[in-house]
Amino acid sequence: MTSPDLRTLPKAELHLHIEGTLEPELAFTLAARNGVTLPFADVDDLRRRYDFEDLQSFLDLYYACMVVLRTEQDFTDLAVAYLERAATDGVRHVEMFFDPQVHAANGVPVDVVIDGLRAGLDVGRERFGITGGLIVCIVRDHPVASAEALLDEIAPRAHELLGIGLDSAEVGYPPSLFEGVFRRAAELGLRRVAHAGEEAPAAYVWEALRLLDVERVDHGIRSVDDPELLAHLAEHRVALTVCPLSNVRLRAVPELSAHPLRELVDAGVVVTINSDDPSYFGGYIGDNYAAAASLGFDTAELAHLAANSIEASFADAGRKADLVAEIRAWAASA
Repeated sequence: MTSPDLRTLPKAELHLHIEGTLEPELAFTLAARNGVTLPFADVDDLRRRYDFEDLQSFLDLYYACMVVLRTEQDFTDLAVAYLERAATDGVRHVEMFFDPQVHAANGVPVDVVIDGLRAGLDVGRERFGITGGLIVCIVRDHPVASAEALLDEIAPRAHELLGIGLDSAEVGYPPSLFEGVFRRAAELGLRRVAHAGEEAPAAYVWEALRLLDVERVDHGIRSVDDPELLAHLAEHRVALTVCPLSNVRLRAVPELSAHPLRELVDAGVVVTINSDDPSYFGGYIGDNYAAAASLGFDTAELAHLAANSIEASFADAGRKADLVAEIRAWAASA
């Protein structure tokens, strides 16, 4: 009996940096459109740079490429290109991260970014039936005052956003720095997530839970180092948005076979599978599900991980019920 096509498994993507879907070809197209000179000879030269020592080496390249994103249309084109590919991977709902502080440093106002991405999501809904929304991310290695200023700027549009997140270089920038920012975000009605426990220790996950009051933890793989934390995550059904291929590419784990995905699942933690920055990490969400299959997860378990992604999403109850029903039908016919 052949294995079912995991790309047909309905799923949500909850850990996706839209800037991290910028393929080299689109980067050069946008550079030409906007009169930007990239510091790479051509597409092949850029792609050859995708060999990272750690998170920071990736971020250096990531930010260098983001300079091509200048206009609303650029952000719409970026989002639509991702959503078209996501649709072929079975994605039915996406909660998309974006980094306005980096774009502001490039002279691009936050309203341009939001308007462009929202237009892209509208296309995705109409063309591919993908629902979702935007999560504004705080770049943690920028000054806290910059995060406060960003919150002031987006406050009038908070109702157009799903939530707030915390990303970028983790080590040395604990969640505790942003306690006040997240408190204000909650008052604006924003849902709360944060990167924690990718390269930094499990203590960062505790901080995200206790001080930022996050509803999901992005990555969180170092939680396996703390049995008390694992028990807490399982008991309170705090989802982790795990990105296996990203963890390998950034050397958070030495190789896929060493990934703690099975340990997290066996501990009863609500685990979801995601792609993070798929253009840079050699795999979109379908590839990450295939990676989980290669670790020994069977069809029923993979369907359960997909159902986790729906339940852990910020979609409304009706949308969740519809998508979980689709997953059950898929599993029954697999």
